[in-house]
Amino acid sequence: MDGRRRAGPGSRPGYLAAAAVFAVGMAGTTLPTPLYGLYREEIGFSELTVTVVFAVYALGVITTLLLAGDLSDRMGRRPVLLTALVLAAGSDLCFLLEDGLPLLFTGRVLSGFSAGLLSGTATAAVLELAPEGREGRAGFAATAANRGGLGCGPLLAGLLATYAPAPLHTPFLVHLALLVPAVTVVLALPETVPGPHRPPGRPQGIVVPSEVRGVFVPCAAAAFGGFALLGLFTAVTPAFLSETLGVTDLAAAGAVVFSVFLASTFGQWLTSRTGTDRALPAGCFVLVLGLLLIGSSLGAASLPLLLAGTLIGGTGQGLAFRAALTTVAAAAPAARRGATISAFFVVAYTGISLPVVGVGALSLALGLRAAGLVFTGALTLLALTVGLTLLRRALGPRA
Repeated sequence: MDGRRRAGPGSRPGYLAAAAVFAVGMAGTTLPTPLYGLYREEIGFSELTVTVVFAVYALGVITTLLLAGDLSDRMGRRPVLLTALVLAAGSDLCFLLEDGLPLLFTGRVLSGFSAGLLSGTATAAVLELAPEGREGRAGFAATAANRGGLGCGPLLAGLLATYAPAPLHTPFLVHLALLVPAVTVVLALPETVPGPHRPPGRPQGIVVPSEVRGVFVPCAAAAFGGFALLGLFTAVTPAFLSETLGVTDLAAAGAVVFSVFLASTFGQWLTSRTGTDRALPAGCFVLVLGLLLIGSSLGAASLPLLLAGTLIGGTGQGLAFRAALTTVAAAAPAARRGATISAFFVVAYTGISLPVVGVGALSLALGLRAAGLVFTGALTLLALTVGLTLLRRALGPRA
């Protein structure tokens, strides 16, 4: 037995409802993506500042995972999910009241805290609420909710900013409205942690149990590379579209960013047909192909190449991400599952933040296109190295 309660038949919400809550929470974290151009016009700041604002969000995620990665293992899933949704609402309020960079930074930090709590806790809750025999479906539901929510944020914000009044306010008002039913669902969810208790005064943070480390390192490396691609799209792609390709429509920018997350979700679906052992290296190699196309699009200033790279790279990221997360979650002991998953996300969110800030800094000296070429080149080398390492492990030692 894994020590966690499994959902049985009944009328209470199950793993799909928890996945929907996960998606709503994550959507709030990417709402500002297509709006940064408007903030730049209103406040006046450089592309480096955009990447720093984005990195502040990732710093909030990592800090929360490090200090409270195991909180739901001790307090229970529901209280932590509710806290995450309250923090998401606080982030929305900061953007609604925004009058300069301080509230932008505050809103992104709160959003990072929310995502940090959601990443491990919601994933564990979805997996644990699945009835016997549906663990595979629950794994897909958890990763699809994560990626789907992240993708729907910029799509929703881009559409509302283009076709609704008050483009810097309406997206956040809509998300606040979506948080109300999400909170209601969480209150109705069954608790899967038996006998949750109050945490000790000193945070226990994240942990990678010794029995998991053998699979954790390659899985986390694959996640790092895939999340770095997502970071590039959520932080600088809208600026590249407008400055280099002349695409200034916010709905179009949101759709392009949405497409990488949609492709990621498709890649996650493919993982169940491929098998996790094959999906891990295969995802890295597909990611390499996507990165080569993205690099070519930067060099040729080609929108078709960018879209092709987006779809292929996102598919590779999804393949590797679901396989890696499923492997880590299955290997983790039940009592430390939330903390182990949180450790996995720490590595992933480091990939989504530090390289992107590097792109922003390079863009000041080299320009956005050249900085993007450097980034994609380095990331291609990383993904190829990880893929070859995973393939060698999958094939095993040869005589």
